[in-house]
Amino acid sequence: MIKRDLFKSFVNDESGATAIEYGLIAALVSVAAIGALGLMGDSLVSIFGTVESELSTAASSATSGGGSNPAPAPSE
Repeated sequence: MIKRDLFKSFVNDESGATAIEYGLIAALVSVAAIGALGLMGDSLVSIFGTVESELSTAASSATSGGGSNPAPAPSE
């Protein structure tokens, strides 16, 4: 009798199934994120390369004083 009740409660317990479902959803989201980042990888490298070169150009222009629109001198 006791073993039968224990077996019934084990069969009817769905808490483990919920945890497995959440685990599968997390795995699916991870795979989708990895795939999306993999596809965007080359374009992201290109964008950050463009930003780096523009910042380098702006920094060298600012330190050499060759900017097209220099900042006004501070007034006293």
